[in-house]
Amino acid sequence: MIEIRRATRADLERLWDRSIAENPGEECWVRWKGQFIADNESGAAATFAVISDGEPMGEGTLLFSPECNAIRGRTELADGKTTANINALRIRKDFEGKGHVSALMKEMERYAASLGYRRITIGAEAAESRNLAIYLHWGYVDFVTTEGEGRELVLYYSKDLK
Repeated sequence: MIEIRRATRADLERLWDRSIAENPGEECWVRWKGQFIADNESGAAATFAVISDGEPMGEGTLLFSPECNAIRGRTELADGKTTANINALRIRKDFEGKGHVSALMKEMERYAASLGYRRITIGAEAAESRNLAIYLHWGYVDFVTTEGEGRELVLYYSKDLK
């Protein structure tokens, strides 16, 4: 049975520990784990998880505050009032293509709207044309900005919530 829910602290620990294990030697994952958990605990972010048989298999995080390190003060991506950002959207390979990420996105959009947010932004690495095509299909069609993140160019798009 698949469940989409707000991630618990234990879910966050398991999700990030898996990512750390899958990226050995990349200390950024350890840093990101601490940042995302702290942002969830402070209310600056809300992570949602795809749960299968009690185990988190995928996630997505709504960033509300421009103070979240993942967006580093870029108020065009999240301003703490009307615009939120979706970040760290991922799912295990064996769960891809089954509609779980679409359901996760709908739940995050519903949650953001319930808090009064009117717009959501999302970024796709320019080289990830498959992800960009999916985001456009979901209605993220309004171009916001580009940003060089590490060695990657990220294209940001937005969607107005109903």
